Amino acid sequence: MYLGRVLGSVVAERKVPGLSGVRLLLVQPLDGQQRAVGGPEVACDTVSAGPGDVVTLVGSREAALALPQTFVPVDAAIVGIVDAVTIHGSAK
Repeated sequence: MYLGRVLGSVVAERKVPGLSGVRLLLVQPLDGQQRAVGGPEVACDTVSAGPGDVVTLVGSREAALALPQTFVPVDAAIVGIVDAVTIHGSAK
């Protein structure tokens, strides 16, 4: 599981049947300090996130399992909207 910030939406003219009705969002992965890590990625939205939201994502097999029809070909799925991030102690 990792953090990301929603940048916007992605429109796909064609999708595999298991992704019909699933929104695709462009997400920038973040570290614990909410700094960008790597490049943006496309994620399936399961929680109705919107632009600017900090979200939690899962990848690989877990992403496919998070969707209504499991085992569709996806790399990332949004599974939560983050209210706050707090780092305690010497965690980095």
